[in-house]
Amino acid sequence: MNGDIIKVFLGATISFMVGIGITPTLSNFFYKYKLWKRVAREENNQDKNGLGVSVAYQSIHNKDEEVRTPRVGGMVVWGAVLVTMFVLFLISKFFPADIGRRFDFVSRNQTLLPLCALLLGALVGFFEDCLEIYTGKFKNFVHGLSAKYLISIITTLGFLFASWFYFKLGVSSIHIPLAGEWDLGWFFIPFFILVMLGTFSSRVIDGVDGLSGGVLASIFASYTAIAFFHNQIDIAAFCAVVTGAILAFLWFNIPPARFYMGETGMLALSMCLTVVAFLTNTAVLLLVIAFPLVATALSSAIQIFSKKYFHKKVFKIAPLHHHFEALGWSRPKITMRYWIISVICAILGIIISVVG
Repeated sequence: MNGDIIKVFLGATISFMVGIGITPTLSNFFYKYKLWKRVAREENNQDKNGLGVSVAYQSIHNKDEEVRTPRVGGMVVWGAVLVTMFVLFLISKFFPADIGRRFDFVSRNQTLLPLCALLLGALVGFFEDCLEIYTGKFKNFVHGLSAKYLISIITTLGFLFASWFYFKLGVSSIHIPLAGEWDLGWFFIPFFILVMLGTFSSRVIDGVDGLSGGVLASIFASYTAIAFFHNQIDIAAFCAVVTGAILAFLWFNIPPARFYMGETGMLALSMCLTVVAFLTNTAVLLLVIAFPLVATALSSAIQIFSKKYFHKKVFKIAPLHHHFEALGWSRPKITMRYWIISVICAILGIIISVVG
């Protein structure tokens, strides 16, 4: 037990320290090469009747901030994770096998799959960020890939991961809290894809100083505890390392933010989160643990649906955090309240996981 605790908390601590250590160099690189958007993205709630961008959006939108803040801060997160895992792996080799196991948590059956999801998401997201940064070279993708292309890519990756679970790991059921296992059969594959697409859509939470980092840190900390309680120690250690890396990112993302998570961070973490949820058999619990992400993604979907079919808005601006901003809430108030809700949801998710 003591060795397991050391493995979990040591990884989180090293990851945080590594993230803090590499960020100044990365940050200087981001600003030196101006890794931010060249063109501000038009608000998706703008008026279509010739009146231009909505008054609500204009009241909160800072165009200079959008095109002068680097968008690839997620490199801090997955960079710190990779360095930490490599360092712990090397440390484990300098000790006898029984002691070395306290440091190394890279295992084929628990951590390679979420690590693979993290890296694949990071690569796809970085490519998406580059399309928005280097608009001169990709004039047809001024605002990155269209939703159609992104959904196709995530669906394809989701299918590959789902197939691995179904055919290689023999997983075809999901756990319903307080109800037990529900065997989905082959429908497990489309269900997995649906969850990954839903988690991917929550990436719209990025863009307000400190918001995405605080929410995601709570979520991955929750999965650290859940995996630990279910004796999936390597997954717990992996989630702890991710949490430490996110906290290092958050250190520099609080107002005024040095950079934003960007697609390279949000896609990496959303795909990784999906895989972790299925490895811990808590995919349904994502609705509770990641409720702030769910609410944010749903607000955008509801707004789009309502405008398309009823020609009216449900929210002043979507996603949800911008709606609160349009109501007059300050950004720090929105961020802090999101954090509070995230912590409560994380604790509730842990309780349900242990009980049910």
